[in-house]
Amino acid sequence: MAEYLVPKSAVVFEEEIKKSRFITYLQHTEGLEDARAFWAKIKQEHPNARHHCWAAVAGKPTDSLQLGFSDDGEPAGTAGKPMLSALQGSQLGEISAVVVRYYGGILLGTGGLVRAYGNGVQQALKLIESEIKVERTPFKLDCDYGQLRLVQQLCEKYQVEILSQGFQANIHLILGISEKTREAFSSELTEKSSGRLVIQLLEIGE
Repeated sequence: MAEYLVPKSAVVFEEEIKKSRFITYLQHTEGLEDARAFWAKIKQEHPNARHHCWAAVAGKPTDSLQLGFSDDGEPAGTAGKPMLSALQGSQLGEISAVVVRYYGGILLGTGGLVRAYGNGVQQALKLIESEIKVERTPFKLDCDYGQLRLVQQLCEKYQVEILSQGFQANIHLILGISEKTREAFSSELTEKSSGRLVIQLLEIGE
């Protein structure tokens, strides 16, 4: 999956069900660590709530290693799982949901909880704006100062991200290149520099 949709902005949806107040928060999160930090932030904002349940599709939608959820004290399977199912149904990636519940004194039952938590996320998803995220692979490129303008022009043409620049005797660049444009960008770069500029895959740890 070279590109996928991610949330463009955060949203909040609130409803009351049998005197219990449910507040659903959705936010863009990159990775499970980011998702847990989002959950901790919401929990800190609502210290008196009975439950702070969460679910996340924290990577691309097809990455099962970036899924997570918690019932946070609700009966097993009644909160985190229906929340996660709602997120997965949206086809969005890098998204987390936290649902805060202020208990109103009336038990909702297993089915009622599943509906409340799942529906809260579904309703919040209707409010969210999304944008396309293109996966890019990091490549390194060394050029001299006279070649920098050419590199910048081609980066703009092929939507290549300049991730970092190091200025020494030569310029050391790290470029983020999508699979869709890599071959065309590399070919034109090599051609217009008469073979002097060649991108190299950035190895892990470099």
